[in-house]
Amino acid sequence: MFDLIKARRHAGLFDNAARKSGVDLQEAAIAGAIPVDCIGIGVTRCMACSKPDVCESWLQDAGGQDAGPPEFCRNRDMLRRLSKAVK
Repeated sequence: MFDLIKARRHAGLFDNAARKSGVDLQEAAIAGAIPVDCIGIGVTRCMACSKPDVCESWLQDAGGQDAGPPEFCRNRDMLRRLSKAVK
């Protein structure tokens, strides 16, 4: 069964991780840097993560933007590529 609360949480985590990486997902989609369906794929990957609490801690940390998402992040590679594409 689909867990809407979990989906919303992870959509927020993915969006915030993108922002911390210097990427506005909505603007990237509008600009054609990312297909809209890739945002859904990113949220789905995020939902499969077993460390959302650790991610939330990373997101709250004022540093870490230059290092990008944590090693365990299932969207790390995508966010790094997008970060380079939008700069």
